[in-house]
Amino acid sequence: MRKIVAILLISIGIFGCQPEGRKYVEHKELSPLVEWLKKDVIEFKVPIEKENQEFKMSLAFRYVHGYQYKTLKVKVTENSPSGKEESKEYELKIINQNGDYVGDPTLSFFDSEHVIETNKLFKEKGTYTYEIEHMMPNDPVNFALEIGVILDEIK
Repeated sequence: MRKIVAILLISIGIFGCQPEGRKYVEHKELSPLVEWLKKDVIEFKVPIEKENQEFKMSLAFRYVHGYQYKTLKVKVTENSPSGKEESKEYELKIINQNGDYVGDPTLSFFDSEHVIETNKLFKEKGTYTYEIEHMMPNDPVNFALEIGVILDEIK
């Protein structure tokens, strides 16, 4: 049952409409067991075509109704094409002040996007590697389906 639900969610994401100016979007499944283990560091390879390009950078989080926390704490480690490494921690709001889940609902799933940098400057051309891991106190994080990286062109 969980695999069918995960496949349905992935299909919706793949065939859904992409906003204008969206230059990169990729989601990765966390586990077929609908959980995210602390040891599971998710990696993304993001191609940047020009030096000094600016984007709005967001993280996407797909989760199932029943997610038990108001936030999701993550650590994002960036490795530039020249090998410079930088890590930052973010707290993504999952449940708002009214007690409602944040994101677009589909059946009992939610797709949420969280802007982490409004003017992300990529100084180098080439492939940037991002590693994302959860920083929640409990392991695993249940009811978690996918994490993703999104870059939108700044106009």
